[in-house]
Amino acid sequence: MVYVFLAEGFEEIEAVATIDILRRAGIDVVTVGIGSNVITGAHGITVSTTIEDASLNGDEFDMAVLPGGTPGIYNLAKSRTVKKILRRAIKEDKYIAAICAAPSILGQNGWLKGKKAVCYPGFESALEGAEIVDQPVVTDGKIITSKGAGTAMEFGFTLVSILCGGETANKIRAGMQCQN
Repeated sequence: MVYVFLAEGFEEIEAVATIDILRRAGIDVVTVGIGSNVITGAHGITVSTTIEDASLNGDEFDMAVLPGGTPGIYNLAKSRTVKKILRRAIKEDKYIAAICAAPSILGQNGWLKGKKAVCYPGFESALEGAEIVDQPVVTDGKIITSKGAGTAMEFGFTLVSILCGGETANKIRAGMQCQN
């Protein structure tokens, strides 16, 4: 199971493209709304989430995903539920994936120390202790980071590759007419 956390002001492409690609792979995706189960993104698109954060019981999960967008990342960073799940992911060696400005949440909590990471340009100073690299998607251990909206599909394919294998990711990529 994958948790995708959505807070007011999230970047729609980063969330929806990732959710879509994960679901095409047959992965159980639970969208978690911070403070509500109806969340409006940075560009005025409103989505209904699977559950509200207050209802999240923290069942077994394989990965937690943080889309970027502002003010979405600031709302995610303030969420006790998000922090609780991320701490649990670190403790239990589960995957954490963050795109755009969301890797800053990981950096500000010290979870990128000694890791290679990438983020939306201008947020690098928040990636405390990370080795910043210039790639669309970076995987270092159980941490996956990506640059932004333009890398959202590659981010999604990377997550599928990690959870289901490269063959599944390539099959979905081909079916969506995406070039390698």
